[in-house]
Amino acid sequence: MRIASRLAAMAALVPVAASWATAADFPGWRGPSRNGVAREKGLLRQWPQGGPRLLWQAKDVGYGFGSPAVVGQRAYLISSKGTETEYVQALDAATGKPLWQAPIGKVGNPNQMPNYPGARSTPIVDGKLIYALGSDGDLVCLETAEGKMRWRKSLRVDFGGKPGVWAYAESPLIDGDKLICAPGGADATMVALDKRTGALIWKCAVPGGDAAGYASTCTAMVNGKRQYVQFLAGGAVGVDAATGAFLWRFARPASQGNASDPLVSGGRVYAGSGMAGGGQATLAPRGDGAYDAQQSYFDRALPNGMGGFILIDDCLYGAGNMGLFCIEWLTGQVRWRDRSVGPGSLLLADGMLYLHGEKGDVALIEPSPEGYREKGRLTPPDQPERRRTQAWSYPAIANGKLYIRDLERLWCYSVKGAR
Repeated sequence: MRIASRLAAMAALVPVAASWATAADFPGWRGPSRNGVAREKGLLRQWPQGGPRLLWQAKDVGYGFGSPAVVGQRAYLISSKGTETEYVQALDAATGKPLWQAPIGKVGNPNQMPNYPGARSTPIVDGKLIYALGSDGDLVCLETAEGKMRWRKSLRVDFGGKPGVWAYAESPLIDGDKLICAPGGADATMVALDKRTGALIWKCAVPGGDAAGYASTCTAMVNGKRQYVQFLAGGAVGVDAATGAFLWRFARPASQGNASDPLVSGGRVYAGSGMAGGGQATLAPRGDGAYDAQQSYFDRALPNGMGGFILIDDCLYGAGNMGLFCIEWLTGQVRWRDRSVGPGSLLLADGMLYLHGEKGDVALIEPSPEGYREKGRLTPPDQPERRRTQAWSYPAIANGKLYIRDLERLWCYSVKGAR
């Protein structure tokens, strides 16, 4: 497979702020490039029976659906307690022991129906600072040393933000000196802030005044133009990274329950949501500097889950209600699908896929368009009582360790291969 060449192209879109991170760090949402790819090498290619060695587990890290950010010897989480307290916390990455906690605000939309209130986002570490968005729209910048507050904003109050039914779930993007997020609403659907002060740089009023969705902003290059791409209530959209000008919308995947980040490559965007389906559009430039999103294919039976999409060579891997899929990027043709550990969240590390299933199991999979190739499976011990919730947290890998979160539990496994 040509994994190396594909990942090299994807790495070109790494936000500038991530350039300080080492190859072993996992500084925020879906890894250093926000594309579900960890940069580590020398990891296990096959797990022993029962899975890799468990190093430690923490049984009460607070309630939440977000993933850990891991930098150096610390892991950072956003968690909640009840509906009145949401907070950022730092843990010792070697032991899971708590180091500090800093409050964010209250839990957003506590009367949701169905009722899933709680922390949703993943923090992002940028040098000596950490940025976090609470589910009620409280955006904070803290010092990593002890959690001291540098600045805070409210997406609801300061920008007239309009969250979705399930409150705010976005993990902010740091890109150079800017912080990018999507308050939603008519006036400032997406904003760029000065990461040092929180001051507004630009705001984009997306036509239609979409409510915020449940995905996170990513970067993309389309015909030489750098863009920020987000999935809002009205579908996937792109805005000019320099000015915030609205550029395009792919409306077909829109639904109230969207969650996965869109995937952009070669002037094409793939987006999906569990209530609509998944599919691709070609972003065709217009004379006015904007783009037309021309649908290439779409089907309710294509990858559409909350667990993200990963492009390897000419195939997209993603999950849906029927399990894990491999489809051809250009045509949408299904190469295979497998129940695996069910729908779940994907991570690619050292050429292998890690799938955290919604029922709590984790599978190690060798990606191949020829068929499903499982190389190991584990079931974390002492799993929480989920009731109507699922194990929706994405896996993280840093310093040869696999981190799996499930509500108030956090497990750390050794996945480093033999030297």
